[in-house]
Amino acid sequence: MTDLDQRISDVLRERAEGETDTHRLLRASRALGRRRQVRRRVTAGTALALVGVVAFAGVNASDVGRLTGRLPWTAATPTAPAPVPPRADGVPGAAADPARVGTDPRVLHFGVDPARARYLGWGVDAGQVESIRFEAAGGRRVLVEVARSETTFRNLGIEAFQEGVPRPAAFDGSIQRVAAGNGNFGFVTWWQPAAGLFARASMLGGDAIALPRYLAALRWDEARRCAAPVRLDALPAGATINSCQVDLSSYPELITAQLSVRGNEEQHMAVWYRYAVQAGTSNKSNRTVGGRPAYVAPNGWTIDLVGIPKVELTATFGWPGQGFTEADAGALLGGARLAEDPTRLQTWP
Repeated sequence: MTDLDQRISDVLRERAEGETDTHRLLRASRALGRRRQVRRRVTAGTALALVGVVAFAGVNASDVGRLTGRLPWTAATPTAPAPVPPRADGVPGAAADPARVGTDPRVLHFGVDPARARYLGWGVDAGQVESIRFEAAGGRRVLVEVARSETTFRNLGIEAFQEGVPRPAAFDGSIQRVAAGNGNFGFVTWWQPAAGLFARASMLGGDAIALPRYLAALRWDEARRCAAPVRLDALPAGATINSCQVDLSSYPELITAQLSVRGNEEQHMAVWYRYAVQAGTSNKSNRTVGGRPAYVAPNGWTIDLVGIPKVELTATFGWPGQGFTEADAGALLGGARLAEDPTRLQTWP
């Protein structure tokens, strides 16, 4: 469990037992945000946006005990075939055109052979990295990150590795055994799948000899969409989506996604989606957006679209310096398109 997991778990547990200490939460979250600034330089507002979501969950979420998510490293083994992101027709893979990697938050320029590995999640941080998590034969979980420059990885941490950023000696395919914190260890390798393309793969535990065999499931000659169970069509004027992250590590019981929206340098907003099979339906409302009931938290940082069975959809907008308004966030959620059945990828918008 990462420090991020632990903080979220602590807050949700406190909510189940009594009132949340929001001052302690904010102090801890600010400290966490400072430590993770180098992790997401391009999406600088995302770490701060997370604070609003955690605070919102601690104050307003219903049935929080069954909504708690787990990062792919620690999630239970999925019980159903996971979705495979659809192909991005007409888009070349990373091997054919490395310069495209990380340029479009809607597209992954590599994939995994579903006959050899199971998708656990995928993501794109515009201008930085594309990533895929997958489960290889025997249940071993692997994270692969791809960028156009080797310097991208110099300060890019690995979520489950708490001992710091492992530094590559060279992108030559060598494998390092790395301390991952709490007595755990993992393996990390760096290599170049093609000229102008740099990749890093990591896994907790396991056997270093097996890692190259797992990586043989990667496909560099295809492109796939960064599909998500939510689509944002009503973006604020001048704003764009600049990151897409989807987690299916506990599919079909739990599906989460995050889309980051960016306007100018001072405008950041994150939209968080969570579907939980055992969750109830929140109907607490104090706003209406796009004809839909919504709830703005007392802290004024978050707005939640309510009345959706088993689904939470939250936008964070009010942290000082994020720059977007409640009206922006309300319009964004009011115009959101949601999957009819999140467990069936063909219904994803």
